[in-house]
Amino acid sequence: MLERLNRSLEHLEDRLDQRVETAELARIAATSEYHLRRMFSALAGMPLSEYLRRRRLTVAGAEVLAGRRSLLEIAVRYGYGSGEAFARAFRAMHGVGPAEARRTGAALVSQPRLSFRLTVEGNSSMRYRVVDRQDFSVVGLKARVPLVHAGPNQAIIDFVRGADPRIVEALEKLSDQEPGGILAVCDDLDPGRAEGTGLDYYHGVITSAGAPEGTTVLRVPAGTWAVFTTSGPAPEAIQELWRDVFTQWFPSNPYRSRPGPEILRTRMSPGTAEADAELWLPVERERG
Repeated sequence: MLERLNRSLEHLEDRLDQRVETAELARIAATSEYHLRRMFSALAGMPLSEYLRRRRLTVAGAEVLAGRRSLLEIAVRYGYGSGEAFARAFRAMHGVGPAEARRTGAALVSQPRLSFRLTVEGNSSMRYRVVDRQDFSVVGLKARVPLVHAGPNQAIIDFVRGADPRIVEALEKLSDQEPGGILAVCDDLDPGRAEGTGLDYYHGVITSAGAPEGTTVLRVPAGTWAVFTTSGPAPEAIQELWRDVFTQWFPSNPYRSRPGPEILRTRMSPGTAEADAELWLPVERERG
């Protein structure tokens, strides 16, 4: 998988001054556009679109300093419809406008070319299983919250703390399918997984029963799920598990992510910050 992903990045690099279609990059990587965006974001720590923008502005910066083309020619070459749009993007990355950079020879920011490789340490194993599920419903309380990559998500903490305990108690009694109990369900995430982008967060259960008043229903179609388990300090162990799934498990297994909610079941150890967690991710087998 990583070898194919690197080939798609080489294709991108050769076309920084052309229109780059994510569909073509996904074809070269032999995967879906959705999984390509997810994999790249997990491995690079930034969305694919942001990497492309930064690489273009890096190369454009070198051309600005070289002085062989006009600023408008450079702007158009790297996909900007006007000199003003180019100047705003240039300043946002480099901290200085293109005209001033050319005039003063200012130091600019560089986004290095990326390539990925898998480092196998062999000092731990990942516990997982793959299951097929019929369609099911998540019933719970819903909020729109920002995505946080590391550390506590204060928006989620505040939302859960503010939940009506009577509704939460009623929901817990409705849980009748795996995974059981009150769950954290994330849906409608930005494909690039950029920090701060929004997602739908459900504090609820999987149930065949009706929805109590004041709750929302999320219908989930049938499909395949990869189920991962971990134990450790919360939320660090869970965030590290999510990272390891995309940087180690997906590159080593014949599956790719597909659109759908991510489901987390967490059980805290009394009196400690330790937790046992089970993470359900929607997947499908790679073709070919």
